[in-house]
Amino acid sequence: MASVPAQAQKDFQKLVEEFGATSKELSKLIQLKQTLDGQLHENNMVKNEFNILEGDANVYKLIGPVLVKQDLEEAKSTVDKRIDYIQGEIKRIDMNVGALEEKQKSCQEKITKLQQKIQQTQTPSPGTPQSVK
Repeated sequence: MASVPAQAQKDFQKLVEEFGATSKELSKLIQLKQTLDGQLHENNMVKNEFNILEGDANVYKLIGPVLVKQDLEEAKSTVDKRIDYIQGEIKRIDMNVGALEEKQKSCQEKITKLQQKIQQTQTPSPGTPQSVK
């Protein structure tokens, strides 16, 4: 039986490590996106609450242990900017997730091809006699 070339084993190990690293990075990005989705939801709820308020309503902002009075329009503006920023971050993460998924798919295809190659080198050819154990 032919032995598996050492280089093929090294390549296989390298691809498996790359696939694992890509998977780990992908899961971090997905977790970050979930956090940002939660923040976006919270900020949209605050924006909806601001829309219900009348123009002369008092709005307070928590800074450390102190509540500080804030202008309603300034608070609305701050929340709108925060929503825009979070949406931009979510789009950026979505693009990175797409790129990583493509990289992972490519890596998986390479692993499959290399596994087939290794199996072919381990399988005896039809004309070769097999040893009896």
